[in-house]
Amino acid sequence: MKTVQISLNSIDKVKSFVNDITQFDFDFDLISGRYVIDAKSIMGIFSLDLSKPIDLAIHSEEGVDEIMSVIKPYIVQ
Repeated sequence: MKTVQISLNSIDKVKSFVNDITQFDFDFDLISGRYVIDAKSIMGIFSLDLSKPIDLAIHSEEGVDEIMSVIKPYIVQ
């Protein structure tokens, strides 16, 4: 499992993020405080506080490099 911080501070970013990660068969969780939601759920994402960075947990050991290149625009530097 790998965890990175991402920023989803606009509706368009949320929509494109969900479209980008649904191409993978792995599980993704978004963690904000004590809340953990499925990162492939648009409704779940909008239940979080999107004004600050969120932790993305990638539940995969293989293909992580490909996933990281796809989610690069969302990663907080």
